Amino acid sequence: MAKVALIQRELKRDKLVAKYATKHAELKAIASDLKRSEEERAAARLGLQKIPRNANPTRQRNRCAITGRARGTFRQFGLVRHKIRELAFAGDIPGMVKASW
Repeated sequence: MAKVALIQRELKRDKLVAKYATKHAELKAIASDLKRSEEERAAARLGLQKIPRNANPTRQRNRCAITGRARGTFRQFGLVRHKIRELAFAGDIPGMVKASW
């Protein structure tokens, strides 16, 4: 089980990303648009720097929905590898069966 503080920090980041998503996308589009003047693009880059760091989507970390573990998380399930194994063996994940040959 991950520390509660780490899980709470990740939830805080999720809120910040959602709050600044439209502003971040607009400034990013302006900064990468070659048809705009250099001054506009520089102003957009400065605007991106003024947004809080944790509002950047790349700082988010995928965590297991059950344990909160950050490493070994499968995107498809939102679970860590050993929890997928436990649930698959218990038959709790539909369509997933233990391999045998």
